[in-house]
Amino acid sequence: MTTNSHAMWVFFYAFLFLIGASLSYLAYSQYRQTQGLLAKGTKTMATVVGFIETQSENNTMYKPVFEFLDRSQIKHTYISSISSYPAPYKIGDRIKITYNPKNSEDVKTISFWGLYRWSVICFMIAAPFLILGGSYLLYSRG
Repeated sequence: MTTNSHAMWVFFYAFLFLIGASLSYLAYSQYRQTQGLLAKGTKTMATVVGFIETQSENNTMYKPVFEFLDRSQIKHTYISSISSYPAPYKIGDRIKITYNPKNSEDVKTISFWGLYRWSVICFMIAAPFLILGGSYLLYSRG
């Protein structure tokens, strides 16, 4: 392998490692944001009041609409960012949520995927980049 070719591969795998490190940082910052919301947010119960239906290729997808009362007894509506088929809840179901009292748009359902989905997804994408890039860089050092 020529020196120029070797340098190109080192650069390529360093770039892969950098992508993995960036995605890992994004996953970690999402995790920290969720931990902050759990620590400083207000926990309450929300009621499923309806669904927003969207059409996918094969099915109708359902995005739940929640209503909850804050500590001042003001009603807020939260539309989930996740659509699914079949509908994950029934109308009238009560779900635990946490929200930021300073920003009632910052809401998460209290479940593993409701709290940590972006952290998990980002790290799942980052892991192969870290492994491939890091392995090559370690191997090429000798």
